[in-house]
Amino acid sequence: MNVWRAIDGARTEPRTEPSVVSVGVFDGVHVGHRHVLARARERAAELSPGSPLEVVAVTFDPHPTAVFAPDRAPALLTSVEQRVALLQEAGADEVRVLGFGAEMASWSPEEFVERILIGQLGVAGVVVGANFTYGSKAAGDVDSLVASGAAHGFAAEGVDLDGDGTTVYSSTYIRALVAEGDVAEAARVLQRPHSVRGVVVEGDKRGRELGFPTANVAPPVGFAVPADGVYAGWLRRRDTGEVFPAAISVGTNPTFDGQQRRVESYVLDRDDLELYGVEVDVSFVARVRGQVRFDDVPSLIGQMRRDVLDVRDALRTPV
Repeated sequence: MNVWRAIDGARTEPRTEPSVVSVGVFDGVHVGHRHVLARARERAAELSPGSPLEVVAVTFDPHPTAVFAPDRAPALLTSVEQRVALLQEAGADEVRVLGFGAEMASWSPEEFVERILIGQLGVAGVVVGANFTYGSKAAGDVDSLVASGAAHGFAAEGVDLDGDGTTVYSSTYIRALVAEGDVAEAARVLQRPHSVRGVVVEGDKRGRELGFPTANVAPPVGFAVPADGVYAGWLRRRDTGEVFPAAISVGTNPTFDGQQRRVESYVLDRDDLELYGVEVDVSFVARVRGQVRFDDVPSLIGQMRRDVLDVRDALRTPV
């Protein structure tokens, strides 16, 4: 049974050694997810003192909701490739990507346990978030997982994702923050700035005429993009790894009656960068202001100059 997707950095062959498994979509790999993985590492040491078991993180592609309710599929915070890398950084010894489809969506909770946890991963322990569900129609939860573990000889537990005592850290919560433009709070929960990835394309070249040349990226379809407005952030070239401070505009350029939504990044003090065709990560640190339609071009230029000062301040970048 070939259930694993061959994603760079993720393994696909069945395991022969016991492991502690953590299962979830893990979109964003936020602080709550990191708490789950930290507990998984503790459990791995408890089950095998002196020689801890490996921790295996299992994620899904595509997002399960995109399969059983496409109209309710959430805007993703990370691509599956980003998730794999982040899970490794967060402490997973191994990452597996389950190819989620209609057949898997029809499995009962017990089928999922027997086919994946036992049959593929040689599970000795399972650690998941307290809100974890699995199996057809999300019929399985932490209680049923604990019961299955008792029947099959592995220990299972759920970890609370409470943040400050009033907020549950979740991907849904972060998506709402991004949609509102509160990228600073999103960064706190993600433990890094939220970013979008794309290839720089030619735009109207109006920014260069105004004295602020921009790298234009079409918002990636299906991914979370901040609310329209101006942000302080960073632009990273994926080919060279270079990182630049940037003033980032998200929106349609209403002053010029624009229709196409774009993510436009002005790299501070640089007009010599050739970025067409380059894949970049645009990271959002703080919101400077909302989107505004200006009556004339001089008013727009004046505001853009003030935006740059605000961006410098937010990034603490010297003039």
